[in-house]
Amino acid sequence: MPLPLTARLQRAAERSGATVTFINGPERVTVPWAQLHEEASAVAATLQARGIAPGDHVAILGPTSRGLVTTIQGCWLAGAASMVLPLPMRMGSIQEFVDSTRSRIRHGDAKLLLIDDQLAPFYEATDGDPPMASLSSVQPAPGNPPASALQLPAPDPERLVILQYTSGSTSEPKGVMIPDRVLGANLDALTQAAQMDVETDVMVSWLPLYHDMGLVGMLTTSMAFGLDLVQAAPQDFLAHPGHWLEWISTYRGTATAGPNFAWVLAARALRRMEGLDLSSLRIALNGAEPIDPDAVEAFTAAAAPFGFRPGAVFCAFGMAEVGIAGTFPEPLRGLRCDAVDRVVLEEKRVAEPADPRLDGTRRLPMLGQPVPGLEVRIVEPSTGEALSERQVGELVIRGTSVTPGYYKRPDATAELLRDGWLHTGDLGYLLDGELVLCGRIKDVIIVGGRNVFPEDIERAVGTVDGVRAGNVIAFGVDGYKGKESVVVVAETRGGDDAVLLRAIHERVLQAVGLPAREVMLVQPGSLPKTSSGKLQRALCKERYLNEELLVV
Repeated sequence: MPLPLTARLQRAAERSGATVTFINGPERVTVPWAQLHEEASAVAATLQARGIAPGDHVAILGPTSRGLVTTIQGCWLAGAASMVLPLPMRMGSIQEFVDSTRSRIRHGDAKLLLIDDQLAPFYEATDGDPPMASLSSVQPAPGNPPASALQLPAPDPERLVILQYTSGSTSEPKGVMIPDRVLGANLDALTQAAQMDVETDVMVSWLPLYHDMGLVGMLTTSMAFGLDLVQAAPQDFLAHPGHWLEWISTYRGTATAGPNFAWVLAARALRRMEGLDLSSLRIALNGAEPIDPDAVEAFTAAAAPFGFRPGAVFCAFGMAEVGIAGTFPEPLRGLRCDAVDRVVLEEKRVAEPADPRLDGTRRLPMLGQPVPGLEVRIVEPSTGEALSERQVGELVIRGTSVTPGYYKRPDATAELLRDGWLHTGDLGYLLDGELVLCGRIKDVIIVGGRNVFPEDIERAVGTVDGVRAGNVIAFGVDGYKGKESVVVVAETRGGDDAVLLRAIHERVLQAVGLPAREVMLVQPGSLPKTSSGKLQRALCKERYLNEELLVV
């Protein structure tokens, strides 16, 4: 059985010299993990004084800060599960944010809502809501119980430590249950697979703490092992993507992570930067959304003059339902792709090797092997029959860090966990024991017997001048005689709409050999995305059918 989380936190706090640095705009504050642990113990004692008992759930809503991190650890030391809630990043209205937040709080049976002072005016508690308190009110202060008052709960491997609501990129958000044993197993697995060294590694992150890659992959890993961590906020990165690279250079970061779009923004930022030293990086993880090899290579080329090693590129697969880490490549091996015939892939669901220099070839990143304790298999989606190498089917996983299911959703849990395997909904294949992903089962567009992957269309259209890269959604709609046809929705950066529409139609035809039934240009920032920045194809299709898109 993995070491309990509370024991890990105590052990990490005893590591001499290990620190966490909080970045908030120009402000930099470095705190020893031992000091943060002492503060978190006081927070835990305060939570216990307010009636929080082992097994309770505490909802937390606030921007990335020292207080937020201290409160998350405080929940765990008190024996409570943390529910870190998404911030209103791209939602259409404050009311939409409030409704989404309330549904999570109530569904997750939160015993207490801790909210940042700046967000409190937007959220008014109503009948059925739990008690609400300021995040600042539980921090160490005169009148609050000291750290010495904490009563550490007895270890319980089945007690939830995280209730992680999924981003809702393909469906309604669901609460992933992460008990102590699951979290511990995945932390041990990812640090082993990534060959982390507590003496030398420095983690650098701006990822949101309401997302599993930020909360578990970066923060909890550092907190539980006593790794040096530089923790910034998503808004600091989004306002100035180049700051991410400056933090890595300044603090000699060795490991960092971001979704594909973040590396695209970083590559652009590098064109205007100088004086950086990125030679310390050995893990530049790309995950959480489909990985574009061209984008990876563009970043590698832009970063090479600053000492970045191409081998540091680390294309991986993960999901909240396994803690975070699913498959990892060997560190410092760099980007490795499989080039396959696109038509054969679409028509026969077989990854037939092809010359990457030829048109009609699709390059797919290889995402490594399962981390220790996990096993992956590719199966026929309709029958569950195991498929052989290079045959495309559904990715299924089993092992030590698989979630027991979704909170209070037996229907969704039964769909997720079948015959001892976690069914991911991802389409892919295995090659030399490594995972290669092609797309999502729910998103595949079936046209004339071909399985067209929307990612291929979206990437191609994203290269058209005048289209906002990373802000394109493709989906299928029922057409003549019930056959599906392709619709493309793209955010525009302005210009001649008629010229842009023709260019997009031509690019779709070039990319997949099929004409788009319709191309719609919409206003910047209007495409639906999850709180973690993933495109919401199903919601976009729904708005298209209801004529609710904000057309330019």
